[in-house]
Amino acid sequence: MFSMNPWGMIGALAVIAFIYAVAAYLIGSIPTGYLIVKAKTGKDIREIGSGSTGATNVKRVLGKKWFFIVMLLDALKGAIPVFIASLTSADYNVFGIFAVITAIFVIIGHSKPLFLKFKGGKSVASGVGTIIALNWQVGLILALVWGVITYFTKYVSVGSIVALILSPFLMLLFKAPGAYILYCTIAAIYVTYLHRENIKRLVKGEENKVR
Repeated sequence: MFSMNPWGMIGALAVIAFIYAVAAYLIGSIPTGYLIVKAKTGKDIREIGSGSTGATNVKRVLGKKWFFIVMLLDALKGAIPVFIASLTSADYNVFGIFAVITAIFVIIGHSKPLFLKFKGGKSVASGVGTIIALNWQVGLILALVWGVITYFTKYVSVGSIVALILSPFLMLLFKAPGAYILYCTIAAIYVTYLHRENIKRLVKGEENKVR
């Protein structure tokens, strides 16, 4: 696609990667849960419950219906940028690297949103959304795993952590590109880290169950 010397090509690809990263971070930073709760109640969700802007905390304020709406919107927020990156960079997206860069910055944006002073959600729904865009079979299996484990344990955090930890192994099973497997490994570690307070509460038996 590029008729230039190798160094010029590397520079051009670096610029493209930077553009994808910035756009993905800004899209990920759109605080879906915060905006919906603010519009419906006038409250700042960061001052309620766990302080997260994610779907689980939205449920505490607005109920089950909005839990699923926010989860779907966050998943789309993850899936759409990655899907677009995959399509628009198809000619030079070596090993899926641009799609992966986009995915990484989407989940960073969701958890550390620019628009809310870097205090957001835990990137589970948006993370699963990115994985659906990379490999829809793996993404749908993870969504099912999350649902089953959450239903039986009554802990959203357990379902979230287990699903993301399984993601690199499922990518490997489906013979996905190495970049996708690496991304899922990074995402699993990152999401588990974001759940560190939940893990502490689980150990102490103090974690809130799904009602």
